[in-house]
Amino acid sequence: MKIVIFGASGKTGSLLVDQALASGHQVTAFVRREGTAFQPHANLKIITGTLDNTDRLKEAISGADACISALGGGSLTKHSPEISSGIDRIVSLMEQEGVKRLIYLSSLGAGESRYFMGPVLRFFLTSVLLRVPLADHNTNEERIAKSKLQWTIVRPGGLTDGPKTGKMNHGTEKPVLKGSSSISRANVASFMLDQLSDSTSINQYVWIQEIS
Repeated sequence: MKIVIFGASGKTGSLLVDQALASGHQVTAFVRREGTAFQPHANLKIITGTLDNTDRLKEAISGADACISALGGGSLTKHSPEISSGIDRIVSLMEQEGVKRLIYLSSLGAGESRYFMGPVLRFFLTSVLLRVPLADHNTNEERIAKSKLQWTIVRPGGLTDGPKTGKMNHGTEKPVLKGSSSISRANVASFMLDQLSDSTSINQYVWIQEIS
């Protein structure tokens, strides 16, 4: 499968690239800066550009089978309008180019998933600590959900640098979250790639939790 990965140079994005290549996919890594370090691979193409560069985005998306977004802002206090406008362009170009499948990395606490946690934790995380990034995710989720794409929105808890274990719970219904909601980026990347061939997750908001 031909996959475009946006945010490919980030912690989760780089794992997506590595795991996708290991699974035999042809990968286009969209990165902001030249010189981003990736191991050379016959199935890896790197496109450098910003999210406001429609021509570079179109170059990446044209001819792809699916796109994966691991884009995220780097601040807890400042919004990332460039990412939201970038998601809007990506969605529009995917519709234009006939690329239907989109996997978007969001966060637990976005949308109705804020009510998956108790009131104290919900207030601290969604109204205080993560208020700004969750607001950005909400904007992006709403844009994606209004599209004509076959999308899946993945909502993990806190991301860690732990190993890929494959031990995860996931679902679309309201969960009963027990213990820590943290999950390794490696497991998240693996789960997101699995959704490319899982038709049951199309147009669904999916939460995931690591099993310790």
